[in-house]
Amino acid sequence: MTVTVPWISLTTDYGLADGFVAACHGVIARLAPAARVIDMTHLIPPADVRRGAAVLAQTVPYLPTGVHVAVVDPGVGTTRRGVALAAPGGLLVGPDNGLLPDAAEALGGVTAAVELTNPEWLAPTVSRTFHGRDVFAPVAARLALGAPLAEAGPAVDPETLVRLPAPVVHRTPDGFTAEVLTVDHFGNVQLAAPADLLDGLPARVRVAGLEAVHGRTFADAPAGALVAYADSAGRVAVAVNNGRAADVLAARPGDLLPVTGT
Repeated sequence: MTVTVPWISLTTDYGLADGFVAACHGVIARLAPAARVIDMTHLIPPADVRRGAAVLAQTVPYLPTGVHVAVVDPGVGTTRRGVALAAPGGLLVGPDNGLLPDAAEALGGVTAAVELTNPEWLAPTVSRTFHGRDVFAPVAARLALGAPLAEAGPAVDPETLVRLPAPVVHRTPDGFTAEVLTVDHFGNVQLAAPADLLDGLPARVRVAGLEAVHGRTFADAPAGALVAYADSAGRVAVAVNNGRAADVLAARPGDLLPVTGT
């Protein structure tokens, strides 16, 4: 795939207190000054690959077709591969640690993959600990300018890409149990369960033993009460009207929460 419009998105766990994000912007600007960069987020919790993968997969379908760089990379400098993936809806660049495949699926599925080994595409000196600046940003800039993916390095069998374990979701006689996938800025708890698992549950449910309203939006519950609903990504989520469900439920990513009819 060749990108014809130079859009690049950046998703990282770099935070905003240091110069890491600016350095990546600078590399892109030097190599592809016409490229337009969207900062998806730089506040992924440090080294939280699953959270980064979820944010990326749930957001890329709404961005312009382009190159999506993601760097949540606790294995930087090790033998983990740097890769670029092509999908019908765009290109993805980042570490081969499970961060990219879900986003590729959201863009139509992986049609080609390469390992980023061509030294002409990388910084003259590649730091062991800053591949966002020295590997992924320059590769993204070249792809955004229309350079062929195949020139970035040798082909990779998509079946060999690292994938994260599938989150736990299973039905129970009176509802379902699902893994907490993410907790957002508002304290809303997103479960891995698809939203249709709420179908057929009554107007009042229990989440981890606590009473909740089965609603469509936050205001369907009284102020301070829990509501289970289908979120904007098509998953089951739990919120508190004017509060933080993550605090009420003491829930963190990876926890298992049962949702049952009362």
